[in-house]
Amino acid sequence: MNRKRLVTFIGLIVFTLFTIAACNFTSPTSDKTTPPTTSQATTPAIEQKNAKLTISAAASLKEALGEINPLYSKSKSNVDVRTNFGSSGDLLQQIVNGAPVDVFISAAAKQMDELQKSNLILTDTRRNLLGNRLVLIVPADKSDTSDLKDLTNANIERIAIGDPRSVPAGQYAEQALKKLEIWQSVESKFVLGNNVRQVLQFVESGNAQAGIVYATDAKTSTKVKVVQTIDAKLHKPIVYPIAVLQKSPNQPSAKSYLEFLSSAPAKHIFEKYGFSTL
Repeated sequence: MNRKRLVTFIGLIVFTLFTIAACNFTSPTSDKTTPPTTSQATTPAIEQKNAKLTISAAASLKEALGEINPLYSKSKSNVDVRTNFGSSGDLLQQIVNGAPVDVFISAAAKQMDELQKSNLILTDTRRNLLGNRLVLIVPADKSDTSDLKDLTNANIERIAIGDPRSVPAGQYAEQALKKLEIWQSVESKFVLGNNVRQVLQFVESGNAQAGIVYATDAKTSTKVKVVQTIDAKLHKPIVYPIAVLQKSPNQPSAKSYLEFLSSAPAKHIFEKYGFSTL
């Protein structure tokens, strides 16, 4: 009887030890960390692979961004920057209608305000990037106009301004002319441009005897001359707000682009073209 109990006792001990060993057994692969799949892996925000940024920018920024964007692409070889230039009003409508845009740079607060009200921008990325001045220009070989009030003279038959319905430069021009109380006297003389660069072209070609553009636009042409820098008190402040779009699929790279536009090299280029950096 004692012998049977001993055998049983030993059997229980062996069974218990076996059970404990089984519970503590670890599969050889369980200590290894499974590499994340492509969908699991996360990429640092500013290291997006092969991002394609679309920038919608006011026409007056064409030359400056033409120099700045290659510098950004050189510093971020994985980001391809494409720029769409036009009047701020037209660019606004494109965005509202669903155009794939990552960053918007307007020549006035009005268009950016509309996007913000519609919740189409990341409001925490919005800021005023640049400032500008409004100027009166004439063909380089003309000298019969020196002041906005001269536009009422009978010998001035065609005046180019941006269409106030969609072009900020035209809206600023309208404000200035109304403040001087000469808008009604010259309204019938207007040749309306779809953007500020078209206004410049009208004066360059002689299709208009005078025009109102930004100082930065006048600076790009040898075919026109500035006869007056318009008093800033005659119109709302000229600012260029910038923001990342809510639906941008490349938000990390878009934010990186915004940061670059405030860098010393970018500011130097903006100032070279006559913008004031804010």
